[in-house]
Amino acid sequence: MPITFVLDEHFRGLLWPAIQHHNAAGVNPVDAVRVGDPPDLPRGTLDPDLLIWAEREGRVVVTDDRRTMPTHLADHLQAGRHSPGVLIVRKNYPLKQIVFHLALVAHAEDPDTLRDNFDFIPY
Repeated sequence: MPITFVLDEHFRGLLWPAIQHHNAAGVNPVDAVRVGDPPDLPRGTLDPDLLIWAEREGRVVVTDDRRTMPTHLADHLQAGRHSPGVLIVRKNYPLKQIVFHLALVAHAEDPDTLRDNFDFIPY
């Protein structure tokens, strides 16, 4: 079963259409939702609440928040919770490559390598 994602609010713009364009080809689709799309995940959701939602829904968080998200994840885990994982996109990484990387993770990565961890795109 492919890994699924939730895009942090910062990625509502350009990344979303790039994912939709990729998915239109029908090869290794990326299953992603955005903060603000599901009714129980409104825009403005704070990172700790996003991590709780992602845990419940089994979705890896995709963010560019390298400053505070690792701390929020550590607090989340220290509270006895778990996470499907967090992927932090490095600054100025091309959209097409982000989508390629997400498709690769979704269809080739072992979910256990991401669980309760964060990693960077690109690795």
